[in-house]
Amino acid sequence: SAVMSELYPAILDNHHFMLDVDDTHSIYVEESGTQEGTPVIYLHGGPGSGSSPFMRRLFDPEKYRVVLFDQRGAGQSTPHAETRNNSTQDLISDMERIRERLNIDRWVVAGGSWGSTLALAYAQTHPERVMGLIVRGIFLGTSAEVNWFYEAGGASQFFPDYWEDYIAPIPEAERDNMLLAYDKRLTGDNEIARMGAAKAWSTWEGRTLSINPTPAMINHFSDPRTALSVACLEAHYFMNDCFFEDNQLLANADKIKDIPGYIIHGRYDMICQVKQAFDLHKVWPLADLNIIPATGHAASEAGIVSALIEAGNGMLEKLKDDKS
Repeated sequence: SAVMSELYPAILDNHHFMLDVDDTHSIYVEESGTQEGTPVIYLHGGPGSGSSPFMRRLFDPEKYRVVLFDQRGAGQSTPHAETRNNSTQDLISDMERIRERLNIDRWVVAGGSWGSTLALAYAQTHPERVMGLIVRGIFLGTSAEVNWFYEAGGASQFFPDYWEDYIAPIPEAERDNMLLAYDKRLTGDNEIARMGAAKAWSTWEGRTLSINPTPAMINHFSDPRTALSVACLEAHYFMNDCFFEDNQLLANADKIKDIPGYIIHGRYDMICQVKQAFDLHKVWPLADLNIIPATGHAASEAGIVSALIEAGNGMLEKLKDDKS
């Protein structure tokens, strides 16, 4: 497809390893590209969706040292879909462990959707470790954003047919708080109800992800293993307000004001609204804001892929200018 031809060629990782981060969790980490290149860590979304080989292909492998990892409970990290000891602060400290283990002093931090949330939270916690930020499909971790997508009256207005399937596992009496109702089932002991809820939750996301969702995209989200980690971890994080103070990421934007960056967002993103990108740019004007026409939320949409690749190359130029 046209999208795939824009990406850098498919490459294998140079090496990967499991990193024990506490008594419960062991996380999967990999590196690709060139060891001498500018280090970049790309953060996957969800929480719970895991990294993919596609993410290696967003960066020039002759100029970047690309680090990917599966966040706690996601992808190849173990235990799968585990919510204990799983918070935003835990993930930030995992990133620091990875950085130290790989002997990286400073790196570019990139990510989409929940990955943008984690990138911003990490950069605000450790600004001295971040050379640049590339964030896409901005999610600021607020209850208003969660309500837009998971409760009636927001995204449901655009997808009333898919919404019916999303609310189906929840009895009518509980539908005034979908997040709570889903969390109850996802943390319950009934394995069949848990899996049914996970699939319905995750399928809703897969169907609304892109302006033209492909069967492959929807199948990825409704795959039982992915569905379980995405649904359980998202519900866990959202029940805990993503472990943030109210409006934390915008309130603390002064901590990243000197970090060069790119903010990329699809104009018709129905999962994360474009206003979030706009609001972020207002408090972080040093970043370039790029609103992509005729696209939704998926990283794999043509205009978004181009913007991510341009941002990766543009970042190298920005960093060169910083040095001179």
